[in-house]
Amino acid sequence: MASGVTTTVTELPESRVRLEAEVPADEVARRLAQAASSLGREMRVPGFRKGKVPATVVIRRVGREAVLDEAVRSSLGTWYSDAIDAAGIAPVGDPSLDLGDLPAEGAPLTFSVEIGVRPAATLGDYRGLEVGRREPAPDEDAVAQEIDRQRERVARLETVERAADSGDFVVIDYLGTLDGEPFEGGEGRDQLVELGSGQLVPGFEDQLRGAGAGEERTIAITFPDDYGAEALAGQPASFAVAVKEVKAKQLPELDDEFAAEAGYDTVAELREDVASRLAEAEERAIDAEFREAVVDAVAAEATIELPDALVEGRAREMWEHTLRTLAQQGISREAYAQISGKGEDEVIAEAKPDAARSLAREAVLEAVVAAEKVEPTEAELLEALEHSAEHERTTPEKLLARLRKAGREDDLRRDLAARQAIDLLAEAATPIPAAQAEAREALWTPGKDADEAGGKQLWTPGD
Repeated sequence: MASGVTTTVTELPESRVRLEAEVPADEVARRLAQAASSLGREMRVPGFRKGKVPATVVIRRVGREAVLDEAVRSSLGTWYSDAIDAAGIAPVGDPSLDLGDLPAEGAPLTFSVEIGVRPAATLGDYRGLEVGRREPAPDEDAVAQEIDRQRERVARLETVERAADSGDFVVIDYLGTLDGEPFEGGEGRDQLVELGSGQLVPGFEDQLRGAGAGEERTIAITFPDDYGAEALAGQPASFAVAVKEVKAKQLPELDDEFAAEAGYDTVAELREDVASRLAEAEERAIDAEFREAVVDAVAAEATIELPDALVEGRAREMWEHTLRTLAQQGISREAYAQISGKGEDEVIAEAKPDAARSLAREAVLEAVVAAEKVEPTEAELLEALEHSAEHERTTPEKLLARLRKAGREDDLRRDLAARQAIDLLAEAATPIPAAQAEAREALWTPGKDADEAGGKQLWTPGD
């Protein structure tokens, strides 16, 4: 690996390990020089042009310890990742880091990490297990809903002479004020608003229900605390609104003419095609459910120790992933708490059963990969990359070369090996009606006694 970090691993109780990591002296020196160069780009030193101050001069003026401290702080994340890779462990939860004194010139840097790791599974029976698989059922309601969605996509808006209701559209002019004064961005003309869509500030759309064309209303709202414009967040505001038109969505008739516009000869042919596509999607969903159920059944036959601290660590990882996803949608941690009515501790507590299930699945798949000596071939790696390569407009060979250069080939191999292990288990399993498999769910109750559950316990809770 590029940084040359080496590690010594000591196993600790309750699926934890301690890593003693050492960063070579030449890597420390390289990072020190990089930090000095970065600082030098912002320094003004007599005799040197701005941005051209040599690293040695920066270190002499600022002090080696201060520059090294900056270098270590900016590099520690990379060194930690390299240490995890070198140790070959799958971390769970947040690490506890112990960074010793900064090294003297020419000496390596050492640090230690304590971290939870993926638990080990002792496999029981894992081939030929009976696993519930539900049968696809015709769903005329789903077909009708999908056709209605198609009609919605080509619906027209037509002006109506009546009061606006939820689902209608209104064309409005508006002027917003704070304490009687207009504010930036608070004015609009000929704005089309769908009532009930939730696109505007909470309370705005509700106060337009029942309004008719030519009517004027004064709407009072309070901007949310997490509103994007900080000057408006949490502020009460008033809007003078003039309703110019009320429009209703008119769906096309469900007849052969509509079917023809959608590319079919008759409505019956349209229904048949929609039903076929929904059935295919249902089969894929059933197959995915079955594959998960097979892994769960294997986990139910295995012995896996999942200490509560480890489960909580995974639950927190899941929560952090959720927060990142919400942030991409523009939803803050605080906004989610208001929407859900739940605090962070409550969310994490509710996530623990899923976290335990996730850890158990990973543990048994790793054990099956080892027991069956699953090792993806080069051809299988390339095949697995075909879709991504096509999306990135490159070849699987070039994409694999990039992954190797970035040190990510092992991740790809592990992911593919896990999928191949699931393939192996699913092919060997015996599907049975889902109703007959319901009793197996009892095996997933946390802390369920083996005799009470009628089989082996899923895990042994930590003390």
